[in-house]
Amino acid sequence: MKILIEGEDYSIDNLTSVFDDPKFYNQNGSVGKIISVGYYHSFEKKELVYMLPKVFMKDNLETVFGVSKDDLFDFENLESFKHNEEYRWIRQLLIYFYNSLTEYKRRIKNTLIIESSVSFELNTNIGDLEYSYLDLFLSFVNFYKKNKNTILYKHIEYKSNQVKKPKWDKTIRKSLPILSANNTPIYIEINNKKKVVNTEEELLTYFFSILNHFNTEHKLHLKIDPSFNLIKGEKFEKLQKNGLSKLKKIKYRYFSDTLKRMYVLCELYFSKTDTSSNKKKKEEFISVRNYNIVFEDMVDKLFSDKLDEKKEVDSMSLDELKYNDDGKIIDHIFDYKSLIDTSDIFYIGDSKYYKSGSEAGKLSKYKQFTYAKNVIQFNIDLLNKNDFYKENIRYRDEITEGYNITPNFFIYGYIKDVKDFENDYLKHKKEVPVKSFHFEDRLFDRDTLFVHQYDINFLYVLKSYSTFSETKIIEFRNKTKEEFRNKFVKFFSNSSVSKFEIYERELINQDAKILVESNFKLLNGKSFFTNDNKLLIAKHKNDETLTVFIKEHEFKIKFL
Repeated sequence: MKILIEGEDYSIDNLTSVFDDPKFYNQNGSVGKIISVGYYHSFEKKELVYMLPKVFMKDNLETVFGVSKDDLFDFENLESFKHNEEYRWIRQLLIYFYNSLTEYKRRIKNTLIIESSVSFELNTNIGDLEYSYLDLFLSFVNFYKKNKNTILYKHIEYKSNQVKKPKWDKTIRKSLPILSANNTPIYIEINNKKKVVNTEEELLTYFFSILNHFNTEHKLHLKIDPSFNLIKGEKFEKLQKNGLSKLKKIKYRYFSDTLKRMYVLCELYFSKTDTSSNKKKKEEFISVRNYNIVFEDMVDKLFSDKLDEKKEVDSMSLDELKYNDDGKIIDHIFDYKSLIDTSDIFYIGDSKYYKSGSEAGKLSKYKQFTYAKNVIQFNIDLLNKNDFYKENIRYRDEITEGYNITPNFFIYGYIKDVKDFENDYLKHKKEVPVKSFHFEDRLFDRDTLFVHQYDINFLYVLKSYSTFSETKIIEFRNKTKEEFRNKFVKFFSNSSVSKFEIYERELINQDAKILVESNFKLLNGKSFFTNDNKLLIAKHKNDETLTVFIKEHEFKIKFL
């Protein structure tokens, strides 16, 4: 088993020793840069290869595992892993990683909205109804762990039956005993007058020979009872080539569910290794070149609610706004409580797939503001048609023509503890959000937008993508929605950080309308009439034009 990391350079000798094909790296002289993320298995080279995402690089030299990328490449021979609990833990990581790739493969197949170009990002020769080598490897191990006691009981029962009516003269003559502590001879192999034929024993031999091969090949440290007959070495290699034909001869001997499942596993394994078929693959893989798309889908499954595809503007649904023509998922959208009243508003986010510790550049921030404006416009277009996405979602107030505050967020994957898949470690990166505006002092203007930035445990996202139940995802989603809202509320409640003081006064609609219309130029973009009949005024610290108005009309500080 070898582990590589996306975007890193490795010697060509190392790469050609594990890959049959150079499509997973770009060669430059004597080195090659890994350009894919995924799983690969060569049947000829007998090598399992994982190409992990670049988030597993701590810096340019060291991985998050505390070793260099070159040491990680050959981690099974690395002493620090061999004699450390991380040796076993890293296999769990690789299983979650592989499961995330197969989950993405399933999701893009089942999603009608994603453009066909996304499918081209996912490169695989594993069919939808086909088991990969790793699937079989994991199935054998899991089956053994769940059924080893049952299987061993059947095996011991068979061995015990062989001891009935022993022929002691032949036993003493042809086998050597083991002497006990009091020098009593104990005979392991008993010769008897009538052998009990066990039709199950041949299948057990095949199953445990395959399991022993996995155990040896991948250093699993499984304890296989020594009483089982095992086929090893050259004899096992021969069995790999003609195992299917041998299985067919014993196909109808088994009636118990355990033995039937054991037979199916052996049949699937030999179908991979049997050379009698001309269709035998030399390699199998599932990989993606733009892993940011996979990461975005992983985060989207955690954060976003299912959107209403029926609401359309110019034949475009809000769900379709999530995708560009190149198939890139541009944002995560969910509706939740507004920051300033009892209405709801869309929270709009974007996943950022970088190395640990990196941040979005100016272009990414600019794109996020564009995405947010698209969603705002979609809802305004519905409003202009006397329609709405949901009854309680409110983007624009007709009295003040002000816009509700649209919360935005960036999500970065990072790894804090390489063994922790259970905690999300969601944390706020900076107290002051990224801000975009046309008029700095107009909080309720549609061009005034804020983006908070968060880190989340990549390993938690990885595990959740393929193993979390819907209940657990909803639990996380509800907790996170409240946390995001509270962070924005805390920001606007602190005028020294947000630069705004928000004032309020309770008014009936008609009085609010008269007051705003008579002072529209002064209040444009700075006021908003809430659905609970309060006129809000947002005063920027550099704006003195509102001081007299607020005092004169008896507005009070609003506590969010």
